[in-house]
Amino acid sequence: MENNTRVLMNMNPVVAYLQKAPKDFTMEDIIKLIKFKSIQMVNFMYPGGDGKLKTLNFVITNEAYLRTILSCGERVDGSSLFDFIQASSSDLYVMPRFSTAFIDPFAEIPTLCMLCSFFDKDGNPLESAPEYTLRKAITTLRDRQGLDFWAMGELEYYVIKPSVDSFPAQEQHGYHESAPYAKGGNFRTRCMMLVAQSGGIIKYGHSEVGNFTKNGLTYEQNEIEFLPVPAEQAADELLIAKWIIRNVGYREGYDVTFAPKITTGEAGSGLHFHIQLRKEDKNVLVENGKLSDTARKAIAGLLDVAPALTAFGNKNPTSYFRLVPHQEAPTNVCWGDRNRSVLVRVPLGWTSGVDMCHKANPEEPERNYDTSGKQTFEIRSADGSADPYQMLAGICVGLLHGLEMPDALAMADRTYVAVNIHDKANEQKLAELKSLPDSCAASADCLEQQRAVFEQYGIFSKAMIDGVIAQLRSFNDRTLRHDVALHPEEIAKLVGRYFHCG
Repeated sequence: MENNTRVLMNMNPVVAYLQKAPKDFTMEDIIKLIKFKSIQMVNFMYPGGDGKLKTLNFVITNEAYLRTILSCGERVDGSSLFDFIQASSSDLYVMPRFSTAFIDPFAEIPTLCMLCSFFDKDGNPLESAPEYTLRKAITTLRDRQGLDFWAMGELEYYVIKPSVDSFPAQEQHGYHESAPYAKGGNFRTRCMMLVAQSGGIIKYGHSEVGNFTKNGLTYEQNEIEFLPVPAEQAADELLIAKWIIRNVGYREGYDVTFAPKITTGEAGSGLHFHIQLRKEDKNVLVENGKLSDTARKAIAGLLDVAPALTAFGNKNPTSYFRLVPHQEAPTNVCWGDRNRSVLVRVPLGWTSGVDMCHKANPEEPERNYDTSGKQTFEIRSADGSADPYQMLAGICVGLLHGLEMPDALAMADRTYVAVNIHDKANEQKLAELKSLPDSCAASADCLEQQRAVFEQYGIFSKAMIDGVIAQLRSFNDRTLRHDVALHPEEIAKLVGRYFHCG
């Protein structure tokens, strides 16, 4: 009944018309939709190595041609999309995934968009493609542990527009601020509606901490958070959401950035991922009202590979200007409950068993509402430069690694903290914890040291790991954070260079 209700109430017009869940879409469904909606163009969309969506346009001249592109896909130049593909053998196929279909909210001509998968010359999935790497990770976790990996992203970004003098916001205090002090709420809600209509399953949106004025411009930080869905769908949602937010900003004359850092002393933008592990559609993170051993083992695995995960989640030099103390960003390898100074946080999970709705609304009868599925844990290191497929694949590897580590529970005990690790009184505890990398170069070193964990079971290909390491080292930034710390003009140049990352 719940799944049927979701289909009936879904805001995606593709789902509303076909009256079935996206995972069940077929080619015949797509053709039926195109005919009914008088769709004249089809867009194939896929991320390149820079993390941005690329687009291939098709005019639908007849049904035979439509069936051809839906059945066979099209060829593209892989060397222009990914650094790890050589020009001498660069042709790839892109094949649409029908489950991702959505109607382009910006096209003047009625257009249906679909995200694509990459295939090699032999018609096999491209081993080094980020999306296929995530699929391999998900399948391996399911095969080895009988668990399904669900995730949700917290997408943070800044909207930049001319300042107004009335109702000024308090700097660095924008969290959940309302109009008229927060000026970007209508922009955010317009974006949220378009994301939902394009298939995103949104939890909520709000203004975030970052809020400042500089050179006649107001910089307002916002966040859109999604609900847990299968991890591959979570990555798809983030790609489409970033594309939509940028397009709305472009059309309305605002600048938008997902950059991890846009100036010193102000909150940077992260891309936190919340994680659930499910067995037979039941969340296994909680047992008897407490965090389960499965969850604690998985967290331990994440922490063990956390320094290497920055290679997938923090992909340009300004990423490491965000990972500093006192900016609500993690710096050390540890975890805790409801603690925003740690790398992996276990947020409130509705495990008290108390009917808060009844207490807030005494006229409502008490209900035994099942909240067992709501618990997550959150890894807080990644930012807007991340490749969401690579990052989620890396997270999935970390979860599997922890579930297979013989000393996982002991490691979970050693790395648990219940204090703010950046308070001076806790210096000794901080000194016991490993630090996250401070540069792309250091991140590459960490990935090199732990590449066997990611390459195990054939999840990450050698070519992908080599390509990521080479890309990170090409920034030559080993001492950059220290070198420019007292030179704001140099930091500003870096921000400008990586302003439109990912």
